[in-house]
Amino acid sequence: MGKGGWRYNGGMPTVSFTHHLRQHAPPLPVASQAGTARAALELIFADYPALRGYVLDEHGRLRRHVALFIDGELKREGLDQPLAAEAEVYVMQALSGG
Repeated sequence: MGKGGWRYNGGMPTVSFTHHLRQHAPPLPVASQAGTARAALELIFADYPALRGYVLDEHGRLRRHVALFIDGELKREGLDQPLAAEAEVYVMQALSGG
């Protein structure tokens, strides 16, 4: 179990990060007893503090280039919505180019 109260197994909401964030994030999906995506992320940030700046802006909102999926649905404003017992949260950093 990580210092922040998260662990690497199921039975509760899990948070996964896209490959592009994994140099600053847990390498495996993380299970958390947190009731919201924000609360789960805060627990992860306790052990991976550099990750916060890649995911949230200075106001605590998702950065413009970060997508949050909860149970397969894009949730731009989903940080504070309640999570179901076995919800799957995926944090993705959008890539741009041309």
